Amino acid sequence: MADQGKSKPPPAPRNAALRMLGLPNLPRQLPSRNWLIFWGISSSLAAAIIYDRREKKRATARWAAAVAPLAREPLSHTSALPRRVTVYLEAPPGDGLRSAQEHFKEYIKPVLASSGLDWEFVVGRQQGDVRAVVAERIRRARRESEGPTEGEADVPTEADVVEELRRRNGIPAYTGIKGDIVVGRHTWKEYVRGMHEGWLGPLKAPVAPTEPEAPVATAIGAAAGAEGSPSPEAPAAPEAEPKPEPKPQDSETPKRPPQPVPFNSVDDYPTSSLPRLIPATLGPSVPICFPHLLGFSGTHIRFWRFINRRKTADAIGREVAAACFATNTREYRESIGDYEYEQQQVLVLEEADWQKSVWKDDDNDVKEDPTLLTREKPWRNPVVIDPRIGSRMRRFVLAPEQEAVARAIQVPETEVEGWTKGKLRLLARWAVRKWTGADQFKANVGNLDDD
Repeated sequence: MADQGKSKPPPAPRNAALRMLGLPNLPRQLPSRNWLIFWGISSSLAAAIIYDRREKKRATARWAAAVAPLAREPLSHTSALPRRVTVYLEAPPGDGLRSAQEHFKEYIKPVLASSGLDWEFVVGRQQGDVRAVVAERIRRARRESEGPTEGEADVPTEADVVEELRRRNGIPAYTGIKGDIVVGRHTWKEYVRGMHEGWLGPLKAPVAPTEPEAPVATAIGAAAGAEGSPSPEAPAAPEAEPKPEPKPQDSETPKRPPQPVPFNSVDDYPTSSLPRLIPATLGPSVPICFPHLLGFSGTHIRFWRFINRRKTADAIGREVAAACFATNTREYRESIGDYEYEQQQVLVLEEADWQKSVWKDDDNDVKEDPTLLTREKPWRNPVVIDPRIGSRMRRFVLAPEQEAVARAIQVPETEVEGWTKGKLRLLARWAVRKWTGADQFKANVGNLDDD
């Protein structure tokens, strides 16, 4: 009974040991179920994005390191030109050219720059531009080999002027394999169409049919009296309205020249004859994937691709490395699945991402620009291959030993780490340098880059 009057000792302070160490109080229970779900999903997504970004950088750096020995190979002559590849780039359906340029800078340019090769762009801003450039280049090569026809000569371009200047200075031209890099299914369709137009089409543009002129109206009052009085049946001549003054055009932004009309059609392939001096094999090429999806309904697909960019970087790096080495080529195969030729199946899955406007005519655009009715649209048309041209096309491939060497390359962590880890690494180096001195830091901690 005596113990009942005694007061109980006060409870021990919560987390007293933690407070003695200077740490804040921790909650007695876990957060609620909803908070756990939120933080779990957020952490998982952040980890997936960070991991994919690091591995994407690692894949690109691996292929860039694989082709780096090419940049150290000496040229045959001090004034010799390096090898130059052509990159065909075009705005994807429904979007501008900037998205294609960013795709090139992110996946293709690092490997090309590491190889030491030179490259030139063929850029298309609208459908049909790449087709016209490819066909015109082939026609120019045919004219140079066959000689221009009587009374006809090519207008010299900027490239022709540069080549003539190099020829005068005794700079030899590159005579080895050059090659083409074609980005995207839409560009590949125009590339194949341009090759067939250049090799199977005529050298001169076909003459457009002229429309019959309208009959000239006869004067109603031609037989009027000698006095010169007008006939009562003749209507009075309307007064001429003043023409609006033409707006001055800005000299800094010249008007874009019209796109040339195709010199032939796919229906003309069987009846066209091959040029007399066509080579046995055409220049090799390599198609590069360009996944590009627009629209709100494809958000889940775009997010899945966003966290799997490392696979895209590895696939593109492998194809670009094959074009850089240029040691192995093969012919495009025949009878691939539902397609007769491999060229028809290349990157065919990208067509599922194109907007519906690609497959139909836009009447509003035709009203604004009537020339759209006569302009060919190779994007929505199937790829037609003539066996004489398709059998001469070649594709870059990577040798197994080259791929094995590339897979064995170990990329240092400093090349793929993010901003946070890089700053922590610098802080650790600074602390060790202050503690042990600069000489011991270089000797003992210099291998932190390989962690």
